[in-house]
Amino acid sequence: GNAPTACHLESDAFLVCISHALSTEKEEVMGLCIGELEPSRVVHVHSDRVEISPEQLSAASTEAERLADSTGRPMRAMYQMLDQSFVGLIFSCFIEDKNTRTGRVLYTCFQSTPKGQEYERLEIPIHVLPREAISKACLDSAVELPRILCQEEQDTYRKIHALSHLDPVTRIHNGSVFTKNLCSQMAAVSGPLLQWLEHRLSLNQRCITELQRERERLREELEAL
Repeated sequence: GNAPTACHLESDAFLVCISHALSTEKEEVMGLCIGELEPSRVVHVHSDRVEISPEQLSAASTEAERLADSTGRPMRAMYQMLDQSFVGLIFSCFIEDKNTRTGRVLYTCFQSTPKGQEYERLEIPIHVLPREAISKACLDSAVELPRILCQEEQDTYRKIHALSHLDPVTRIHNGSVFTKNLCSQMAAVSGPLLQWLEHRLSLNQRCITELQRERERLREELEAL
């Protein structure tokens, strides 16, 4: 068939996907990765693919939602109708081993294939490709995530706060919930992201120092010739 034979996900794009999945434990979240189908029928999600515009992405999402609502079919099947090489990636992040009390992250790649009135899951092999540096597109996405989550909380709070029939106690309660949610986001998303960025900065500075030493050593060797 025309199904992709594998999915290659670059490690920094993988990092952004995991960060998004870890942003909330109580709700499922959905994102879109933009990749390309190579001649070998391998879906390759490049970490720097930013050719698609926000308008195109929004239009594709809106059309998929419209089709899903009008046909009663799953969202993933609708995306697949828009593009036969579309694959779904699922990241399960909140799994705990009851014996060792350690968390696990599971990820899988699949397509939905029609089988009568139902859809059957077709597993697609997924490979995370190592990458030494993080691309600008992935860095921007990672940094943008806390801002988007904060904006969503603010929009929800303002919408509820604008209701005229709420009594003072309910308003105070809603304000407390809003503050609690923002604090939770800072602890779960913003804090770890900041630590990771500081760690990357430290590694980059160390790498620069080592390269400068190597340059000086090579310069001395050249002058000694």
